[in-house]
Amino acid sequence: MVVNELIQHIKALGFSEYEAKAYLCLLRIQPATAYEIAQGSGIPSSKIYEVIARLVEKQVFMADGDEGKKRFLALLPEEFVDRQRAGFGKTLDILAAELPVLQSEAPASVIWNVTDYDLFMDKAARMVQSAEKTLLLSAWEKEREQIEPLLVEREKQGVRIAAIQYGDRTDGAGALFRHPIADTLYQEKGGRGLVLVRDSRDALVGTIDTEHKVHGAFSSNQGFITLAEDYIKHDIYIMKIVSRFDQTLIEKFGTNYRHLRNIFEDRDNP
Repeated sequence: MVVNELIQHIKALGFSEYEAKAYLCLLRIQPATAYEIAQGSGIPSSKIYEVIARLVEKQVFMADGDEGKKRFLALLPEEFVDRQRAGFGKTLDILAAELPVLQSEAPASVIWNVTDYDLFMDKAARMVQSAEKTLLLSAWEKEREQIEPLLVEREKQGVRIAAIQYGDRTDGAGALFRHPIADTLYQEKGGRGLVLVRDSRDALVGTIDTEHKVHGAFSSNQGFITLAEDYIKHDIYIMKIVSRFDQTLIEKFGTNYRHLRNIFEDRDNP
């Protein structure tokens, strides 16, 4: 990993860029004077003593020698990492205990827009992990595969799962209903879709377009949840009918049930 990337990672722990540069420099040349650290790191000499003082205060640098002849040592990488990990762990424990005290319940009408794919899938995973009774899911294979281990685990814990599967896969956690015209719907919608409802308490809905951008939303709004639930339930009803009367439906409505899916006309296949 290049030094610039290491600097960014150290900054993410709450250190300044100069502090990160000074630490990485001292690891290479320790023990060293303030002047040597400034020269080796590129930190202006007018700033180096301030930077060193902060690192000494944070117990990342240790001073050796008398005033005017001080040389500095850097905390070993293993100890540096362990201290940061322990410090963040303690801080996160405190926040986990104290933040809920300040939390006000979000208005039920709030709908959160989600456009980042990783954030969208992280939200889906967290919903699956925290489900207590039921999960309703409609998803393409790519997204289903990412949360499948979590679905399997929740099913083992007694969560009831019903899912519409777009694609060729026919196995998986829960009651799985394969959609027969996934390719047609992909073309019509311009991407893959995912709808997830947890315990009838909240819902996540989104379309992932061909450029991997998400057009999605999450909410605990009851109207939003009902729409999402009904969407999945009615698809399951249709899948049960299709699995039993596929040929009859094709004869009646044509390939891909095109006349059935035409909501602006009520006609049969000629």
